[in-house]
Amino acid sequence: MKNPSHEDNLVALRRIEGQVRGVQRMIEANQYCIDILNQIYAIKGALRKVEEKILERHFQHCVTEAVKGSSEEEKQQKLDEILKLIHQTRKG
Repeated sequence: MKNPSHEDNLVALRRIEGQVRGVQRMIEANQYCIDILNQIYAIKGALRKVEEKILERHFQHCVTEAVKGSSEEEKQQKLDEILKLIHQTRKG
């Protein structure tokens, strides 16, 4: 199975990278706490959007291919991966 491309997320990730550097500069400049926190919340929101796009593509491509396939082992592997991911996100 070929992995889907996530190239379209690179622009957003580069923007996020710039935002993180901006927060570093804000901290170095001893800026107001609330302003720093607002930027951190914006970064987290942008990361969530990238995460959602990648997860959606995973379901549309990887999981769908496995479910359509004949390998019960591959189907179970994809389900196990998703359950593990759900457990990880609930911890953090």
